[in-house]
Amino acid sequence: MRATLGVSSAHDEEWAMKTLTEKILSRASGRDVSPGDVVEVGVDLVAFHDLTGYHVLEVMEKVGVKRAFKPEGVVIALDHLVPPPDVRSAEIQQAIRRFARELKLPNFHEVGYGILHQVLVENYVMPGQVVIAADSHASTSGALGAFAQGMGASDVAAATITGRTWLTVPQPFKIVFEGRPRQWITGKEVSLEILRAFKADYFVGMSIEVFVEEPSSFPMDYRLTVANMGVEMNADALMFAPDEETSRYLRETRGVSISKFEGVNPRAKYVDEYSIKLDDVDFLVAAPSSVDNVKGVREVSDVEVDVVFIGSCTGGRLSDLEIAAKIMKGKKAKTRCIVVPASWRTFRRALELGYVQALVEAGCVVTYGTCGPCIGGHFGVLGPGEVAVSTSNRNFVGRMGSPQSKVYLSGPAVAAATAVLGRVAEPGEVL
Repeated sequence: MRATLGVSSAHDEEWAMKTLTEKILSRASGRDVSPGDVVEVGVDLVAFHDLTGYHVLEVMEKVGVKRAFKPEGVVIALDHLVPPPDVRSAEIQQAIRRFARELKLPNFHEVGYGILHQVLVENYVMPGQVVIAADSHASTSGALGAFAQGMGASDVAAATITGRTWLTVPQPFKIVFEGRPRQWITGKEVSLEILRAFKADYFVGMSIEVFVEEPSSFPMDYRLTVANMGVEMNADALMFAPDEETSRYLRETRGVSISKFEGVNPRAKYVDEYSIKLDDVDFLVAAPSSVDNVKGVREVSDVEVDVVFIGSCTGGRLSDLEIAAKIMKGKKAKTRCIVVPASWRTFRRALELGYVQALVEAGCVVTYGTCGPCIGGHFGVLGPGEVAVSTSNRNFVGRMGSPQSKVYLSGPAVAAATAVLGRVAEPGEVL
């Protein structure tokens, strides 16, 4: 299979110099586009979950149209308040099940299958696609080289019905990853490094295109985390230029073989560019209560912690669990520790590899496929005055529970070390 990103001849010099953003949106709109253009585009995938999906259904009912532009183009995963912690959540999930049955949607995923964004990359998203979801962290799919954007219920309902949406072509910004990250440094630390350098509002109206000089140095798990955090950078989209690592992931995870990626040119015209030396990235946290309040771990190592959360669509992948298990194996957590693999597939593999056993024996509570703790919904809501270290994506006031609680965002190594010592810590302090 060949991933085609363009609509013009590969020999067209002007086309060859377009950015990934321009090529994807040109293909989707059927005409050459440039930054600032307002365009109507065809959508390859539309997705929603229980928390936002119910509002999508409400819009459809209000306009009196309930259909899908193509059944296989709609992906639904029940993930936010699952298993349902109250009657209202159960009613909402019942309504979405009825909707999926009525429209005969083949890509409906029940409670426990996985978090929507993980489900999308494990099963559906391809390079060069346009992906729209009723959740801001739709940007996660950009790790595979897709233009992925979260939208509100009205826009998602319209895209579900028509297979089309409109958007403004963003200004493309190029970031180059150089070298290789040090041990225990992951995509989360790299995301925080970008937020430390640019703050959370710099990339408004831009799409970030990431090029990895040594593709094997930055595996797909890490890319998914950086793409997930793209919305925290306020970017319209964050995409990794497809490369050998993209091919490896699709081949090994989905059995899809892609021989060539067409039309990605790092010399295309960008509004600006920036390089990150991966081996210089240190252990970082986002301190309360902003994702760009980034500090070195040693600056906050005296902060005592009540709860550690390792999971979510940001930090619940196999590599996160592997790191946490290696650090916590044979030790006991001093904090309460909740671990949520992002999908059943991830949980099963972590179980086979012994990661789940190591974490459970260290005192962690482990489940899978729910967003509950991340959104302060259930399965670990913070009380007044409690402090958490979380591998999730947001730490604004009240995000994980009480508005009197505090959340520090970190990568899995810092989270695991913190759980062992009961205070914010680096992995070297416990190994």
